[in-house]
Amino acid sequence: MKKVLIVVFVLILILAIAIGGTYLYFKNWYETNLKAVSSESLGEDIEVEIVSGTGTASIAEILEKNKVIKNADAFKLYLKLNKINNLQAGKYVFNNGKDDVASITKKLSSGDVQDNSIKITFVDGKTFENFANVIAEKTNNSIDDVYNLIEDEEYIDSLIQKYWFITDEIKNGDIYYNLEGYLKPDTYTLEDENVSVEEIFNVIFSFEDKFFSKEENRQLIEDSGLTVHQILSLASVIEKEASNKEDMPKIAGVFFNRLDNNMPLGSDVTTYYAFHIDLSESDLTKKQINTYNPYNTRGPNMDGKLPVGPICNPSENAILAVLEPEITDNYYFVADKNGKTYFTKTYSEHEKKVKELKENGMWYTYDD
Repeated sequence: MKKVLIVVFVLILILAIAIGGTYLYFKNWYETNLKAVSSESLGEDIEVEIVSGTGTASIAEILEKNKVIKNADAFKLYLKLNKINNLQAGKYVFNNGKDDVASITKKLSSGDVQDNSIKITFVDGKTFENFANVIAEKTNNSIDDVYNLIEDEEYIDSLIQKYWFITDEIKNGDIYYNLEGYLKPDTYTLEDENVSVEEIFNVIFSFEDKFFSKEENRQLIEDSGLTVHQILSLASVIEKEASNKEDMPKIAGVFFNRLDNNMPLGSDVTTYYAFHIDLSESDLTKKQINTYNPYNTRGPNMDGKLPVGPICNPSENAILAVLEPEITDNYYFVADKNGKTYFTKTYSEHEKKVKELKENGMWYTYDD
């Protein structure tokens, strides 16, 4: 009996040692695999994207494959023991010399994603050329990338099919840039610098669509009797002519009075655009003013006509001014060098106001 007890004791002791050894081995394995992958504190920054819908097991495998963690099984066990089940999708940056499993899990649970997003601001009243320059400056696209896209007929046709407010009117061969006027000025958040020109335009057009598709705006468009292209064309002229948003409905009223009476709009800003001259560069010559161009509303054969297309990308205020103009008897307006606008009913009153401004030193003059 005594021998039997000794044997049992020895077996229990052996079993206890085995269990203890196994526990210590497993404990060491577990704790080792929870540490950062690299023994060097600097480590390596590793970008990993977790796609929405990816399960825990797959996330563990992705992390191990990318050398973010040492062992997928240890990672899964850590999640289970700590009751963590809220790992979030997104793009992450981990450092395999500094990030252990605890810090990695914290990032994934909190959604501490990598933010490479950029903001691009397009200013009211700027031309397509300016938009192209901003895109080239703020992203990894070139100016040629921008122009090549708008020259792609299939792309333009796809926009016409997708957006109700873009029509075949933009395919008129006399138009300089077919998307001039259709790019809504605003500040946009984009994924990163590698965003394509097409993706940028998609974001812009989605906001433009929301604006035009508002029930009240769509009703105003229908009531106006104008196409969206005509609305943008007139709005772009108003954008360039007005010194402030308060004047926009008044200027719209003047232009509608002229159009209704088969008069030319007579807007200098359209002539500047027609001949690719910046407003700040110089005054217009008589030859330029009197030369026919489908943009030049001061030139011949433009009575009662809008320019062939927008001359800039107008603000919402300018567009709404076209849709809700201020009705007056005014047919003329002129601004002084400080931007104050004066409205008159007759040409003689207009001439008198211009003379008065010049005599009082309120007329804008160009520096030599």
